[in-house]
Amino acid sequence: MADSQPLQSTLVTDNHLPLSIIHHNHIFTLSFYPWIKEIGNSFDPSDPLYLIHRPSARVVIVVGHSPLKSEHLDLYPSVEVVVGTSAGVDHIDLAECRRRNIHVTGAGDAFSEDVADYAVALLLDVLRHVSAADRYVRSGLWPVVGDYPLGNKEY
Repeated sequence: MADSQPLQSTLVTDNHLPLSIIHHNHIFTLSFYPWIKEIGNSFDPSDPLYLIHRPSARVVIVVGHSPLKSEHLDLYPSVEVVVGTSAGVDHIDLAECRRRNIHVTGAGDAFSEDVADYAVALLLDVLRHVSAADRYVRSGLWPVVGDYPLGNKEY
């Protein structure tokens, strides 16, 4: 009969404790964030070793605006730092983190320029009817009905 050894993970720190746990809402599938598991030897709930390593994680990575409340923090008794991947931290119970002496950080203004770029692009799209004109052409109306009236500065 083979030796029965406890499960071990290759994603552990030198002291055999995971560095981080990924905390996310069920609506966030980590397939959209393949890089996140590579950060700090992270475990997420889909990992079979999650329940084993959850109590010893020192960092919690909060994906998006997933709420992190007191009852969630109870699941991570060794946590020292909470890292949010979004700009705000209003979804994190800051008072409870302060009470537990847990440091909290977020992405801050890391996405500000990208968001501004998208806002300008969407504004131009709406004002100039770019997406609507694209749909018009793709639906085959251009040769039948004629040119699509593009937007201009006056409206």
